[in-house]
Amino acid sequence: MEIAVKQRSKNKFGQYFTPEVVADFMVGLAEISANSKILEPSCGEGIFLEILQKKGYNNLTAYEIDQDLATEFKFVRYESFVSANINDKFDLIIGNPPYIRWKNLEEELKQELSLNPTWNKYFNSLCDYLYIFILKSIELLNENGQLIFICPEYWMSTTHSITLRNYMVQHGYFKEIYHFNETPIFDKVTVSIVIFKFVKSKQKTGESCAERGQSIKVAKFYANKKLTSETLKNLQHQIPFKDSEYLQVSQFKTNERWILQSDEIRKELQILETVCQKQNPTSLISFFEEEKIDFHTIGEVCDIGNGLVSGLDKAFQVNGHELNSAEKLATINVVKAKDLIPFFAENITKYIFIKDGLEENEFQKTYPNYYSHFQKYKTDLEKRYQYNRIINYWEWVFLRNFNLFSKPDKRIFVPCKERISNKNYFRFALVEGDVFPTQDVTAIFKKSETKESIEYILAYLNQPIIFDWLKCNGIVKGNIVEFSEKPIASIPFRKIDWNNEDEVLIHNSITHITQQFLTNKDKKLFSKINPLFNQLFKIK
Repeated sequence: MEIAVKQRSKNKFGQYFTPEVVADFMVGLAEISANSKILEPSCGEGIFLEILQKKGYNNLTAYEIDQDLATEFKFVRYESFVSANINDKFDLIIGNPPYIRWKNLEEELKQELSLNPTWNKYFNSLCDYLYIFILKSIELLNENGQLIFICPEYWMSTTHSITLRNYMVQHGYFKEIYHFNETPIFDKVTVSIVIFKFVKSKQKTGESCAERGQSIKVAKFYANKKLTSETLKNLQHQIPFKDSEYLQVSQFKTNERWILQSDEIRKELQILETVCQKQNPTSLISFFEEEKIDFHTIGEVCDIGNGLVSGLDKAFQVNGHELNSAEKLATINVVKAKDLIPFFAENITKYIFIKDGLEENEFQKTYPNYYSHFQKYKTDLEKRYQYNRIINYWEWVFLRNFNLFSKPDKRIFVPCKERISNKNYFRFALVEGDVFPTQDVTAIFKKSETKESIEYILAYLNQPIIFDWLKCNGIVKGNIVEFSEKPIASIPFRKIDWNNEDEVLIHNSITHITQQFLTNKDKKLFSKINPLFNQLFKIK
């Protein structure tokens, strides 16, 4: 019964219960005296309260909206923190606030927010429940009071959290941020998680700290394994070990995304977006938010499409079958994600591809060897999701973007998802016009009106600065970067000024060197490409 209650509550209130080792670490980050006033705004099962009391803190206040989580702590107020009329101020606010997208909120919570003056002042229906917990908590802090929260990372860069970020910059500064990419802190949660320590201050705001050069201590942990007290201690004291990274990041400013990267990388990304800016800006919607951007993008110069869906790849691989003449024609060349490396496709596989419209007896007669082959997989093939169509078991289930892939043009392939835990590059590869992608690959085609060469675009997408841009601004879940149509389309693109002879010369040189590299695979040639792009990016 307890499990059922927890599951219901999590769905309704966005609850993910904090492991004891993490809660203990967070309490240890606080710099307060024994009689400090402390608030836990969403105490759940009371793990933070338990640890605080063990450490000798007894001036505690706590709220919990879910009365099914009643605890032994008599001071817990079982009402909504969002709507609670709280007159006290606190030296420390600590905890794990709820994470719920507006669209997933229960109607009663939406109604509560619609009547809340703070919500209406700063937020709207595109914002998340989390935001008001952070902002209201800061309102309730004393001067130099500390806010220590664990929550998803996304609000640090999304457009609709800009009012929250600006409020934080204007009312204090960050001391520490701990970033966990793939660490399974919460059950069945794969998003990047941060623990942050924020200090409220009228005198030392984020802007003023940035001006004074006061930076944020950032620790990153990349491993997909449970946290231990030793790991957290090492991160706190910035002791180097496997899967860790330490940075000093400049204090965040208003009206910007908060990127947990070195100042050098942040500067390069600003340069990239600047050199890609439109001379006569027009509004363009980016992929991750309804944000207006004013730089040229890959989507302007390329058509993009996700690959064909077979529903059972192993059933469609030719694999050396004895074939008649009709069967030999009923194939397509396919490249899968595992066969891609930067610039190249290492392997091409023949797949069975039979156009629809055949009766089964006709299929058996025309393609006897394929018919026999498919019988081994018939049961599994008939269980495939059929995208609201009736599909014969020997047919592909979804020929999305087939007309695009049927073009004779060369195309660029990239895996739909790319794990970047242990590498600093993506796998954009050039393939010939008769090669098709499967569902784990996204294809990029140069538009007919685009003057830049496909080789220039290929080399551009494989640039280190594009890797950094996507790592910071793309759709990233844990250490997985997604490459569907919209995120690729939103990549800034450095167009060539065709009236500028120097730029035309650089473009032609990049194209020529890339062509040579594709032919010879001589990495010495590739080393000549980056400096040419640096000239276009105006990076020394």
